[in-house]
Amino acid sequence: MAQTAAPALEWRGVTIGYRRPGEPELVAVDDVSLRVGRGETLGLAGESGCGKSTLAMSVLRLLPRSSRLDGEVLVHGEDVAAMSWGRLRTVRWTEAAIVFQGAMHSLNPVRTVRWQILEALELHADRGGSAQSRQARVAELLGMVDLPVARADAYPHELSGGQKQRVMIAMALACDPDVIIADEPTTALDVVVQAQVLDVLSTLVRERGLTLVMISHDLSVLAAVCERIVVMRHGKIVEQGPSDRILTAPEHEHTRELAAAFPVIGDPASRRVVGRVASRDALDAQRTEPTPQRPEPTAQRPEPVEGRSPDPADPPLLEVRDLVVDFRSRGRAVRAVDSVSLQCRRGEIVALVGQSGSGKTTLARSVLGLQRPTSGTVLHRGEPLPTDRAGLKAYRRAVQFVLQDPSASLNPKHTVYQAVAEGVQIHRLPGDEAEHVAEALRRAELNPPETFFGRLPQELSGGQRQRVVIAGALALQPTFLVADEPVASLDASVRGEVLALLLELQRDLDLGALVITHDLGLAWNIADRVVVMHQGRLVEEGSVEQVLLDPQHAYTQSLLRVVPSRLGSRR
Repeated sequence: MAQTAAPALEWRGVTIGYRRPGEPELVAVDDVSLRVGRGETLGLAGESGCGKSTLAMSVLRLLPRSSRLDGEVLVHGEDVAAMSWGRLRTVRWTEAAIVFQGAMHSLNPVRTVRWQILEALELHADRGGSAQSRQARVAELLGMVDLPVARADAYPHELSGGQKQRVMIAMALACDPDVIIADEPTTALDVVVQAQVLDVLSTLVRERGLTLVMISHDLSVLAAVCERIVVMRHGKIVEQGPSDRILTAPEHEHTRELAAAFPVIGDPASRRVVGRVASRDALDAQRTEPTPQRPEPTAQRPEPVEGRSPDPADPPLLEVRDLVVDFRSRGRAVRAVDSVSLQCRRGEIVALVGQSGSGKTTLARSVLGLQRPTSGTVLHRGEPLPTDRAGLKAYRRAVQFVLQDPSASLNPKHTVYQAVAEGVQIHRLPGDEAEHVAEALRRAELNPPETFFGRLPQELSGGQRQRVVIAGALALQPTFLVADEPVASLDASVRGEVLALLLELQRDLDLGALVITHDLGLAWNIADRVVVMHQGRLVEEGSVEQVLLDPQHAYTQSLLRVVPSRLGSRR
């Protein structure tokens, strides 16, 4: 009788915990058994902290020394824990490889693409062959991921986000492994680049017969590539099945919450409704309990958040007229913003959408007075942007900025109180400083606020850090917010919390907002109007329904075509 081939990957009764001095052990993976067949594409979904990345790192023994692993992790039927270091070193590149999240942080910033790909080949000279053949292999690998050979001599900072992610995929393929693990390979990429990366992965799987394990918190992204999806929560598998069934008929409440966190364009139930799943803090609190049995929290039903309709008779709160911004690059002018005009009214959320490099952030910097335009005008309440120091200071109190990455926005040595109080001190707001800070934290739903005063950014979750940034803006009682990709790098629960907060602030404070995003689902979810930018120009604008359901410009149509849908295909 023929012996059945072992699966590509298998976890048998795996439990992984992290030991912390003076604290209970944190159980990240709790008695998981899972098989991935040869040539299968599997998606691992779940919130940050659910254990999916820990499970992936266990495949190649990349867990920290503070971890404890019980059970068996098998690669092609061989127990990873029983491997010698020499055997493990071979397996890590030639049998299984990982594409890490955040390509910019994973690539060596002072080495060229060629050097970084050659490093893997030289570690396994038996696979790489002669020096000449290794150079040829670099060109071959770049071709596999649709990068020109000329990019081999570029440094990471000279590449776009999508190009860096493709380099990571090329490195993983260097020694021709059978198994690829891709950990959030499209996080924070715009929809076009995301589609390109997903197409590269799909093509490689189809043409080379690879086994792919892809990790994401976005079910539609997983379904665009994977045959089967496994959903994890609190370190356990709560649901698994074919991708189409998981998306269209999920059985577990948490799977339904994950799906609801990413709105479907055209679905009326997704308009101005933000589903909140169990917060990351709640997950952490439950996961530190000593018993493995954890109660399921009651799901919070999403409710529509109604804002005040802007009065057309009111003057625009913010207006841009014929704005042009040029930069000098290698002795020539490069036009980043080309004759753009737009308006934002009080109580209105305008979504500014487009690919990376379309000019969105440059436009936002000009609106905030951080970038001097080449020509054109920015008006606030009908008055040109002030140029004197005192006038600009007053303007910046009224118009506040919420940056994309809260970790980079906050000083790691400043407490939450110091971060929020800084603006209060600079603008010398009358009244008690501590009361201003506490009220801002309450508005940002960080309660009770006094318990956060002394905490440092590294002691907060991602969602809490983003709320602190928002609180810092709210402390100055602004009338307008500019939010640059406010949820691009956040997982489903934190994303839902931050978007719900923005909608509530619009309703309660009658704020106007310009939200910069590449996420068209986000625009459908919270915006009143959409403005589309392409190559520095405004190519289409109108109500959300007009632009996203009946796009007139070819570029807008192309953006919508590459958005993954609930059915796992492109629109």
